[in-house]
Parts: sequence; structure tokens; C-alpha cells
Amino acid sequence: MPRGEQPHIWSVTELNSAVRDLLEGTLVSVWVGGEVGNLTLHRSGHAYMTLKDANSQIKAVYFGGASVCAKMQIREGSKVEVTGRVSCYLPRGEYQINIRSLRPLGVGDLQRQFEELKRKLAAEGLFDESRKKPLPFLPTRIGVVTSPEGAALQDFLKISLARFPMLTIRIYPSPVQGKGAELQIAEGVRYFNRRRNVDVIVVTRGGGSLEDLWPFNEEVVGRAIAESRIPVVSGVGHEVDFTIADFAADLRAPTPSGAAELIVPEKAAIDDLLSTQKGRILAAISLYYERAKRNLDTLINAEPLRKPAFFVMEKSQQVDLLVKDMEHSLQIAAANSEQRLVRTEEKLQTISPFAILNRGYSMIFGPDGRTPLTDPAQAPAGELLTGRLAKGTLKLRSEGTEQD
Repeated sequence: MPRGEQPHIWSVTELNSAVRDLLEGTLVSVWVGGEVGNLTLHRSGHAYMTLKDANSQIKAVYFGGASVCAKMQIREGSKVEVTGRVSCYLPRGEYQINIRSLRPLGVGDLQRQFEELKRKLAAEGLFDESRKKPLPFLPTRIGVVTSPEGAALQDFLKISLARFPMLTIRIYPSPVQGKGAELQIAEGVRYFNRRRNVDVIVVTRGGGSLEDLWPFNEEVVGRAIAESRIPVVSGVGHEVDFTIADFAADLRAPTPSGAAELIVPEKAAIDDLLSTQKGRILAAISLYYERAKRNLDTLINAEPLRKPAFFVMEKSQQVDLLVKDMEHSLQIAAANSEQRLVRTEEKLQTISPFAILNRGYSMIFGPDGRTPLTDPAQAPAGELLTGRLAKGTLKLRSEGTEQD
């Protein structure tokens, strides 16, 4: 600073503002992991906390995040990962993280594992729609793989039996969270396939964190469901939760209660349907009966049945008329044929060589009596010949020939 020049005196607010600008301009967005301390879920809807590790801590505020923290059951001592911007709270000159999103520590790794397994199994075709098996319209035997102490089972039983009380529900007890739970869940699916004693299998549990639901994201569970010969319904967690079991199953239900509603039709609705169908069948039978009765009445009242003798006489008269018509037709045909024959004979007579004999001509035949002679050379002297006249024949003997 030049000698004699007065230094610029910053106000506290100016300094804090400059620090805030510097922080917000340098660290645009960061991920920070740590343990939650001093957690306050304020009635304003904001969540205030301290993030700390073994050596340091930083204040954090999650605007509008109080309900999120409550739903995720975040409490002091929880390990979390947050993303947000580093800023400065001017009134106190304290730098802090303004949180945009929050998740339990390790969820990022689990999510990556989930996506990798999902891609792997999808590439093998385990999630293809062509593999999905249809559910029976009314399953009477349902197998449930779940924890017998869980609320999910009670919800499923309550709704299923209320909708259709005559159900048989078999339960395969299995842990639904924690290490090794995935092996028991997969074995439950295989158990029902071996026994073949149910019409549909339900794999279910209530809501929870990603870690709680993780057994349903294990490969062994996905493959057991995909390989099942019995249709499998997955009802895991809440509506927003998706697991590998959901993708591998033949049908995904949003909740355990939703699974019961999707699988089991209401008995009252079935009764109404049966009643409607019964009414339609009876109406169809009645209509068929009335038509058949009308047809029978028509036959009974028909003229041939009421007066059979008259019917026979009438048909006999019709036959006589037909015979008469046939005879007349034959007579006309015979007359026409006779006329054609006469005309043909007249034509033949006109062109017949014998008609010429009537005009004074004769025909000379050779010694065989059949060959007509056309040349005198055919009748040498002494040959016995036959002459044909109009009214008979003559025996002639040749005395020789004369040349014209």
C-alpha cells in the first residue's frame, strides 16, 4: 500500500458476502459424505444439521428437506451422502452446504450394483415379456414368501381373505432383509415349484431403505423368480421402489396390499358375474324354447297333418296332371319326329337313283348282279348280265359291243 494512502475498511457484511461469492463461484456443486449431528427438522419444512467425520465438521441446511429426512428415517448418527453448493450464511459468517439431495451413505454404490445387475439380466432375456406367464383368473392356492412377523403378510392376508374367503394361503417363512435373506427368498420360490401345491407365488415385504430392500436385488432371487414354472408376483416396498425381483416377476404389484388386489378377485364381483351369466343363459334357453314351440305349432297346424287324406289326394291329382302333361309332350315330340322322317324320305326319294328308273331308264349289272356297268367293255360277248327296270329285273346275255 502506498505510504499515506488510507486502507479500505471492509464491513463484516461485505467480507462475508465476498467470501460467499468466492465459495459459490469456486465450488459449484460437491458431494460430501459424513455423519449427521445436531439434526433439527424445523416446522418451516427445512432440515438443519452438522456433517462431521473424525477430524472436522461443517454446517448444512436442506431447504424443504425435513419431510425427506423423516421419510428416510435420518437421525443423529446416520451416515449420509449429500450434494449441494458451498455457501456462507451472512448473519453469522459461517460457511455451510446448501443441500439439494440426500441419501444414506453407500446408496450410490448399491445403486450402481443394481443398474449393472439389471443390465446383465436384461441382456440374458430374463425380463422379456415373452417369458411372462399369465396369472390364473381365480387362484385357490397362493404361496407367500415373506417374514411371518412382518406387517406386509398381515396386510396381504387381510385383503386376500376379505376379497375371497375360500382361499388356501401357504406361507414360506423367510427373512426379508439382512445378509443371507436372499438365499432364503430364492429357496422359498424353489420350494413351491418343487411341491407344486400353489397356483401362484407372491414374494413380498413392506417398505424400507435401499439397504433394507437389497435382498430382493440379488441375482440369486432374480434367477429363481425367472426360472419359476409357477407365476410369480412381486410386491416389494412402496410404489416408488423397484427391485430386480419386480423386473423378473410375471407381475409387479406396487405394495403387498396391491399384490392381494391384483391376484384375488372379489367374491361379490364373481357372484354378480355368475348371476349375470346365469340370467343370460336362462334368457337364451327361454328364447330357444319359444322358437321351438312356435315351429312345432306350425307343423301341427299344417294342412298335411290336419287332413292327411286330402293331402294324399291332392298330391295324387298333381301326379295325374304331370303324367298327362308328359303324355301330351311325348305325342307332340312323336308327331314332330314323324314329320321330319317323311320329309327326309321325300328328299331321299328325290335323289335316289331308283327314282330315275320310273322315267324309263334302266341299269345293267355285271355277272355278280351287284356291280353296275358304265362301259361296254365290261360286258364281253356271252356274259350273263342283269338289267334293273323300275318294276323288276331282266336276265340278259351280251352279244358283243358296238363302238359309238
